[in-house]
Amino acid sequence: MTYDLIVIGTGPGGYVCAIRAAQLGLKVAVVEKRATFGGTCLNVGCIPSKALLHTSERFEEAGHAFAAMGIEVSAPKLDLPKMLAFKDQGVKGNVDGVAFLLKKNKVDTHHGTGTILGPGRVEVAGADGSKRQLDTRSIVIATGSDVARLPGIGIDEETIVSSTGALALPQVPKRLLVIGAGVIGLELGSVWRRLGSEVLVVEFLDRILPGMDADVARSVQRILAKQGMSFKLSSKVTAVNRNGAGHRVTVEPAAGNGAATSVDADVVLVSIGRVPYTDGLGLEAAGVKLDNKKRVVVDHRFQTNVPGIYAIGDVIDGPMLAHKAEDEGMAVAEILAGQAGHVNYDVIPNVIYTFPEVASVGKGEEELKAAGLAYKVGKFPFTANGRAKVNKTTDGFVKVLADAATDRILGVHIIGAAASEMIAEAAVIMEFGGSAEDLARTCHAHPTLTEAVKEAALSVDKRAIHM
Repeated sequence: MTYDLIVIGTGPGGYVCAIRAAQLGLKVAVVEKRATFGGTCLNVGCIPSKALLHTSERFEEAGHAFAAMGIEVSAPKLDLPKMLAFKDQGVKGNVDGVAFLLKKNKVDTHHGTGTILGPGRVEVAGADGSKRQLDTRSIVIATGSDVARLPGIGIDEETIVSSTGALALPQVPKRLLVIGAGVIGLELGSVWRRLGSEVLVVEFLDRILPGMDADVARSVQRILAKQGMSFKLSSKVTAVNRNGAGHRVTVEPAAGNGAATSVDADVVLVSIGRVPYTDGLGLEAAGVKLDNKKRVVVDHRFQTNVPGIYAIGDVIDGPMLAHKAEDEGMAVAEILAGQAGHVNYDVIPNVIYTFPEVASVGKGEEELKAAGLAYKVGKFPFTANGRAKVNKTTDGFVKVLADAATDRILGVHIIGAAASEMIAEAAVIMEFGGSAEDLARTCHAHPTLTEAVKEAALSVDKRAIHM
């Protein structure tokens, strides 16, 4: 059978691309090496981590916040196997949902490892050793990313774990050492801290959350430290050695000068980022060009240097975010169907699902300064928001950055409960080129947390009402 399109990988970018292409009348197939669809995100990433973040937040709330609300309950008891089963049920519901959507849209599915033999040819190697060749007019590489590893530190997914192993620990570690203060490390560190772990985060840089607005990152660190998470910045892990049932971790100054220290940990989480999954796809033999980070090089239409071969998501340049991959999947499907697919990379939200949540869209102050752009800042704290006050969720703030001359919104940053939901409002107004004045004059329901967004927009022109 000859297809119009074969998509290799069924993560958020891949399955969305396949479904959209099928909607537009193309004959589509997907190739997936896992037994289930959904890629890293649905199976061992975004979805299961959010389940554990949700349940661990409820556990901590029951143990520490209910009494102040007048809800008297006995101390909560953790049933970790049941909590992990709750997570697994959520994962199954999501991956089964993707399978249903692919079938509904008449997308053919092929399980096995895909290799590109050249333009228009994909080989699928099954787990049983069988091989079959599929012919197609176009190929989209949507294979996502893999865990970045530290040289000399082997991940066994038992006591030295990646994010995958950290989602399935059979017991709460007394001491958890997290290598890397990025999104994954902070989220999973938060989960296990709430459930009883002593959590130490070791970060090579002198700050947490690299790439995020520095003002926001400093505030997040203060909040997480207040919750009980410890940080060791400007430091690097140089060795992890077995020490009884746990590990002795050697930590040295990142600059290379200074004495090394030893830290004992029951579990070590390696969370230093992710790398594009491009090995084993036959890209070199097919002549597909990669950059120095092993990412697939594409043009503005997502096409590689080899005609008929395209790539999206984590395997190309840009933030490794599921929703970025989804938008690219939609765009390339529409391009292949003769439409004008497009992604606005200036308006891609980024969220960290700690508590409080952290969300941003657009530029941070450091980026604007580096670009030499004159800007105004409007900032409003949740301590001055009525809904946050009554709910006792006053940690955090909203910050709006607007062009000093045109008032056009250049970036919005939120630390607060439900920040992941509130950031959508900022993304919509930025997508339409809106100004801080536009946002400030939009009526917001009272009492809501989103009123803080309006007040921050008012604050750009120094006219916030409740501060």
